[in-house]
Amino acid sequence: MRKRIGFYPRVRIEGDGRAVVSQAGSVLLVETVRKAGLDTAISAVPAPWRKARAVHDPGKILLDVALAVALGGDCLADVGMLRAEPAVFGPVALRPDRLPPH
Repeated sequence: MRKRIGFYPRVRIEGDGRAVVSQAGSVLLVETVRKAGLDTAISAVPAPWRKARAVHDPGKILLDVALAVALGGDCLADVGMLRAEPAVFGPVALRPDRLPPH
């Protein structure tokens, strides 16, 4: 297994027709976030307020919500579409089944 750098796993795209990602445009967004360094920069801002025992990075949570909105989501529960593609988005902190009803 290759070492991950940043929040999102590296995605290798092949044209063999197997393991097709249904949200192909999202790969472009994730790669843009990674190449621009936005994932590490946005993680550094709330770092002083992050609790020592926090499991999930607040910057990753914010980026996941932003990606869900960019992909057509209109509420926090729509991060579930990111959870459906762990090879592209990695672990997603927000669990739609534990969010308050909207």
